[in-house]
Amino acid sequence: MGVRPSLSVVLSTLGNYAVLAKVLDGYDRQTAQLGSFELLVVADRKEPDLDAVDAAIGERSYPVRRLVGSVPGLSANRNTGWQAAQAPVVLFTDNDTIPVPRLVAEHIAWHARHPAEHVAVVGHVRWAKGIKVTPFMKWLDDGVQFQFGALDGDEASWAHLYGANSSIKRSFLERVGGYDEERLPYLYEDIDWGHRAREHGLRVLYARRAIVDHWRPMTLDVWKARAPMLAATEWQFTQMHPDVEPWFHQKFSDAAARPVARGRGARLARFVPKWVPWLGGKVWFNADVYWRQQIAPHFLASWDAALAGSPASVQPDVEALLAERSVSSAGS
Repeated sequence: MGVRPSLSVVLSTLGNYAVLAKVLDGYDRQTAQLGSFELLVVADRKEPDLDAVDAAIGERSYPVRRLVGSVPGLSANRNTGWQAAQAPVVLFTDNDTIPVPRLVAEHIAWHARHPAEHVAVVGHVRWAKGIKVTPFMKWLDDGVQFQFGALDGDEASWAHLYGANSSIKRSFLERVGGYDEERLPYLYEDIDWGHRAREHGLRVLYARRAIVDHWRPMTLDVWKARAPMLAATEWQFTQMHPDVEPWFHQKFSDAAARPVARGRGARLARFVPKWVPWLGGKVWFNADVYWRQQIAPHFLASWDAALAGSPASVQPDVEALLAERSVSSAGS
């Protein structure tokens, strides 16, 4: 109708077509006023089947455009999306995060209450109810994959501006600059942007009712496969920002220096919640050490290669990413 939307949703995608369709279905169910948002589906440059992406998009009740990133990686996808956005606020999300019906309305309302250009909003990410949440997946929520448990109130930090569910004024994106396509094409691109945005006065607010449901079952094997690229990316990030301590390197180095955990805690974690007095804390501490020790060799070998002058490529391994996304589709 020629009305400018209040919010542009930028959704990066690679493979994962069945879950992508579920995500897009979620935007058909939004409580936000019709026409208040548009959706830009940005396919990765290495997307092997654009026809499958188009089929997942299909016919929608909201305006939707399909774009293609300039080069492989999340950074390029997000840059392509926000630069094409028509709304003054851009919401970044992914092809495995299904929005609750109030997601768009919540982000719009938060920015309306906080119109200052430097204010960004991060919403909550939780595991989808349609998948089986394992103890390992609960462990990922405790500061490994996300760290919402550390937030008390509405204020968050630059490090919480997760690309899975965060909204930023388009004018502020222009002022800070886009995501780093060359040095951080995949992983740490959102953390790097948040760190750079601090110099421009970034303030991050936590909208706990702006929720997306994460439809991607995670396994220890997936994280072992992901660890080398994570290490290479964190190494690159710390070279760019030496004032920031390497979070994952510290966690995995600490685990590697401990006595070998046999996995009993990881097996018992299914039956013993963390809140159980004495026993819960002991079981989950042992599980934490075990899972970190299982991932540590894969991470630290890549980190050591970087220190030796032969850093592993931080370019996304498309075959590995597609294989990882096939795990999430298995439950669909």
